Amino acid sequence: MSDGEMKMTYSAILRDKDDKKVVRVQFERQNGTILEVAEGVLPEGRIIKQNGYSPDEVRGLEKYLMDNSDDIIARAKIISNPLKWL
Repeated sequence: MSDGEMKMTYSAILRDKDDKKVVRVQFERQNGTILEVAEGVLPEGRIIKQNGYSPDEVRGLEKYLMDNSDDIIARAKIISNPLKWL
């Protein structure tokens, strides 16, 4: 990953501490020697932990999560079911 390039990864469907179904989404980018990370959760569409992102960038990531939540959750469902891996 080169400087400024952002990578997004997501989990399978998980259960949170309240036993609700969630998908964890992580955004990463390299800034020199520092790896900046923002972690979000769906369906809330909220960034819950981050380092190196400005408040405007966090709002942009939260908007991205909300705008793309259906697609991300659908993809997470696929990796949650090993029978669909093949």
